[in-house]
Amino acid sequence: MQPFCAPFIGSSVIPHLSRSLLLARVGWQYRLSSVHPLNQRSFTSGNPGNDVNKNHGAEAKSPTPPGSPKLSTNSTASSSPTGSATPKSSIPSDWDENPDLSISAFSQLPSSTFGYNQHMIINSEFKEALRQILWQFRAPIRYAFAYGSGVFPQTASGSKSASTVHSHPSPAISTVQGGQGKMIDFIFGVSYTQHWHSLNLQQHRDHYSAIGSLGSSFVSRVQDNYGAGVYFNPYVTVNGNLIKYGVVNLDTLCRDLSEWDTLYLAGRLQKPVKILRDDPRVRLANQINLISAVRTALLLLPSDFSEQELYGTIAGLSYLGDPRMALPAENPNKVANIIKYQLPNFRRLYAPLIENLPNVSFRDLRCNSSEWIDDPDTNATLAQDMDPKKRGNMVRRLPRSFRSKLYFRYQSKFQIPQLEFDKMLEESNDQDPTRVKKQQGGVFDQRVANDRQEDLIVEVKKAIKSTVQWPSVVQSLKSVLTTGVVRSIRYAREKMAKYRDGQKREKEDRSRQSRDESKPT
Repeated sequence: MQPFCAPFIGSSVIPHLSRSLLLARVGWQYRLSSVHPLNQRSFTSGNPGNDVNKNHGAEAKSPTPPGSPKLSTNSTASSSPTGSATPKSSIPSDWDENPDLSISAFSQLPSSTFGYNQHMIINSEFKEALRQILWQFRAPIRYAFAYGSGVFPQTASGSKSASTVHSHPSPAISTVQGGQGKMIDFIFGVSYTQHWHSLNLQQHRDHYSAIGSLGSSFVSRVQDNYGAGVYFNPYVTVNGNLIKYGVVNLDTLCRDLSEWDTLYLAGRLQKPVKILRDDPRVRLANQINLISAVRTALLLLPSDFSEQELYGTIAGLSYLGDPRMALPAENPNKVANIIKYQLPNFRRLYAPLIENLPNVSFRDLRCNSSEWIDDPDTNATLAQDMDPKKRGNMVRRLPRSFRSKLYFRYQSKFQIPQLEFDKMLEESNDQDPTRVKKQQGGVFDQRVANDRQEDLIVEVKKAIKSTVQWPSVVQSLKSVLTTGVVRSIRYAREKMAKYRDGQKREKEDRSRQSRDESKPT
């Protein structure tokens, strides 16, 4: 395991730097008031409190009864330790070789702190306001997260929208959104699609378009059989807050996270989200998703690169092939804005995973500062080992469905006979339960990884586009049916407004930059 911010090619780390690294690693994640002995190397040395431990249960309830909480200035209170000793465990280096996605308890995860990097720290009252929204659904929600610009800002805090979209917003939500009034997006993971919609139609018939009158069986078939397997209900008001929620079966969610068959939800979870109800199987599958995103980004990057280049590449994966990005229906600067305003959260999400990869490391002395993780102005540098064998191992460990698409592209490029190719695929089969073997890259994987970098980038991006494009198109068309005509038009108008606003900001930035360059030095 590489030291967290050590130089890329091994060198010793002096004691006070080791202490700084530990302080940074602990401090950024959970703001502990004390540290454990320096020989404890686990990055997840904290206890995210209610985010994880108090909500292990699938139907976990918020410890606070419904009501609008008074907003405090302590944005990390909910993530502080609760008096017990901090868990000490490290992630096994081979945890992703044969993951068991049939687990049903958090104790079955590879370690007691496994996946804590997925839990973003937000204001405790804001988090509670989001959880109170979940309380308003009697249908059982096994897994839930809030995401998007309504939760994590993508513009400067000083910018204001013309009007609020919430009828009676929670004070916490109003404060965190800074008066911008943004719709809050949720994803609900459920065990039984038809049963969930049956209960929800009884309670919230007004959330559905006319399709709801056809019953839960029809609604669930539309959800599960078309597009990315998600059913969205946008522009609904819950607790005085305007929200959009998507419903997905847990099996569909875990499959996309672990295999990348559509990258629709996997792409959303590759960016910072606020998990409100957790599930052990989803946490394991999402950790596979996150480390797969790092590996894919590394294949697209040169030997030396910056944090912003890495996180920007990861954040942009799911937008390759997204029809909204080819139309005037999305802010063209969306990815850049996400990275610009969420850089510390991307570090929380990915830095622990980078630490556990043998072929990439931070090589910036600024990482030794305990303030680094929370510093949005630091753009640290990284380096990766370009050895074809190590990069071949990354190719071999890509998600199964996505890896197959990349293999087929290179079968055509390398003109490999079909029988030889079929034999190669059989040897790399992950689905045989009798095989317990390391996912080491073979000759073909190394040949792919050793392709000319410009060509590799083209082939990987084409494989991503072929993964994303069709499910996204079908999902967009399905949304017209599930959302209804009026709300679909409203949604399209708002997306086009974001596109125009993004173009306007880009023009202003270019003009400002031009003026700065023209000033005499």
